[in-house]
Amino acid sequence: MIAESDRAVPKAIFLFPLLAALVQPAAALTLDLPARVLAEETRSELPGSYALPIAAFDGSSVPSQQIEGALDQRAFRLDAAGVTTLALFAPLREQVLAAGYEIVFECDARACGGFDFRFQTDVMPEPDMHVDLKDFRFLSARSGDEAVSILVSRSAGAGYVQITRVTDAPMTATPVETPVTLEDEGTPRAVGAAPASDIAASLDAVGSAALDDLVFASGAATLADGDYPSLAAVAAWLQAHPDGTIALVGHTDASGSLAANTALSERRAEAVAEVLVDRFAVDPARVAAKGVGFLAPRATNQTEEGRQKNRRVEVIVTSTR
Repeated sequence: MIAESDRAVPKAIFLFPLLAALVQPAAALTLDLPARVLAEETRSELPGSYALPIAAFDGSSVPSQQIEGALDQRAFRLDAAGVTTLALFAPLREQVLAAGYEIVFECDARACGGFDFRFQTDVMPEPDMHVDLKDFRFLSARSGDEAVSILVSRSAGAGYVQITRVTDAPMTATPVETPVTLEDEGTPRAVGAAPASDIAASLDAVGSAALDDLVFASGAATLADGDYPSLAAVAAWLQAHPDGTIALVGHTDASGSLAANTALSERRAEAVAEVLVDRFAVDPARVAAKGVGFLAPRATNQTEEGRQKNRRVEVIVTSTR
């Protein structure tokens, strides 16, 4: 639930468990955001789970505690051009402490682990939550069985805040029946693919984009046959930015172990890099390939539609020199 008196003033957030009518809600955690809200995106799960980071990237993974309960995750884009991440982060940190939470871990971009920390933690996808890999701050905190994390970053024109909270809740919920229409046989369709022009605009505006027209079967690293306009758009962007470099980041659904999925996601990213090099004559020195497995979902892994959304490759601008 969100209490809001006026969009022109900083917004107070009341984070309640999902399906409040079905469970007795815990006491609300109220946080006053430090700037006017321009956009908001939410994700809730009951029952839900969250890997709460408790230390920086250690060279192979981000140490975490698995917290189960009612999950409420929100991303905010703020009217905060020119405001530092510390200025956005500090008042939120003080409010968490004032609410009785104990800070378990906090860090800034380099101390967190930069790229590896960002892509091995649960972050809502672009454009809802933008993370500058060289300028972000993070904290995780506990209060009894409850946990909260705050991630703050910014772009040239806005500030970004993600707040994730897990509260104690019954681990059952009433199932909702959803009709499903089965497609005819053929190549699986990509979910929510963006026009190629949007990819170039996203690379220029926020430095990243999801290549949603790429199709991978569960457990497979080979791209299905297709033209893939998104790759043409990436190649065109590189041609228009001759000093630019990119990283392709592979993601999987949650079927299987973390080690196997991390390896699979990296092979997927490498497969996309090969297409860029072989089909679009992109210089391989300008393209890196990484894999983070299922550690950065953008949809639930409890449905096939969600798992298909999570099987993806994203492109990130790493340098324009």
